[in-house]
Amino acid sequence: MGELIKSYLGDGSKFSIKINYVEQKTLEGTAHALYSCRDLINNESFIAIYGDIVFHPSIISTLLSSYNEKYFGVILGVHVKNIKDFGLLITDGEFLTKIEEKPDVNESGIINGGMYIFKPEIFKFIEKTEKSIRGEIELTSSINMAIKENKKFLIVKSEEDKWIDVGKPWDILDANKLLMDVKVNKKIIHGDVEDGVHINGNVVIEKNAKILSGTYIEGPVWISSGCRVGPNCYIRPYTYLCKNVRVGNACEIKNSIIMEDTNISHLSYIGDSVIGAKCNIGAGTIIANLKFNESTVKVKIKGEKIDSGKRKLGAFIGDNVKTGINVSINPGVKIGPNCWIAPNTFVYKDVPKNSFLTQKFEIELKEK
Repeated sequence: MGELIKSYLGDGSKFSIKINYVEQKTLEGTAHALYSCRDLINNESFIAIYGDIVFHPSIISTLLSSYNEKYFGVILGVHVKNIKDFGLLITDGEFLTKIEEKPDVNESGIINGGMYIFKPEIFKFIEKTEKSIRGEIELTSSINMAIKENKKFLIVKSEEDKWIDVGKPWDILDANKLLMDVKVNKKIIHGDVEDGVHINGNVVIEKNAKILSGTYIEGPVWISSGCRVGPNCYIRPYTYLCKNVRVGNACEIKNSIIMEDTNISHLSYIGDSVIGAKCNIGAGTIIANLKFNESTVKVKIKGEKIDSGKRKLGAFIGDNVKTGINVSINPGVKIGPNCWIAPNTFVYKDVPKNSFLTQKFEIELKEK
């Protein structure tokens, strides 16, 4: 999806920066990806950040202020409750002695946060790095090689609440919360807000958005340009509406991301969910976000049910999905892109992309 990234970021001028793009022609690992960028470095120390992490902006400042030319590099270390799915940082005081990839233990510890400051000499170690058992040239292997040659890497630590590895579907909601807490710190109302709208807390309403009478917005909430909400809607905390979203009469949306050009028809409820672009959610569609027994919600990932650890979690819906009226969707369900869900359907398990889901039932007609 590189073209999607380029179409949004462009050359960086709208952010007052300059952006260059380098494509990794073959997917041969993180070190190989970084090596592809070596011609842009100009023999200077540089920051490298993995693309699948979201973090509080203060982490960059801390990393930069900690750097000193006497170090070969600086690495972000994040304290997490379970190190199993990450690279464990083994340290001697403030300095790294080894990165151990995905140890098979369930315990807390300091893991590799995927944010580095390197000297350009790191490329010499990448050139000597052999492929791992996964068939990839791994950046962590290059770092371990440099440590064996007495290169010092300082560890800068952060707590988990300022850093999120977006590896599971529900991580998108956690990332959204982190960023909303940073960005939505006051009321910014540039759109058209009718009389009878109640706004409680910090809310951003962009220019060319329209909020109709009777709507109650409880921040933090972000409503983008071109959105139309109401009348009589309830928009609850940590809801993010991307551009040109339509939310019809008497809908409730809570802690959800609704992407561009999606329509939420009247009398619908969306809770703790992510809905893709150009969807049409039919009237009366309900996304459940709480199980009867109030246990944590599990989500099927690569054929295995994974515990999200969340008591409240809704659905994850891809782009260009249409639901008919009165559709009900169970907690933790994933619906792939380009699907149609027929009216009155109960969706209790994942729906693969490009599917048309209907529910069989019989109607019996009797004489009065």
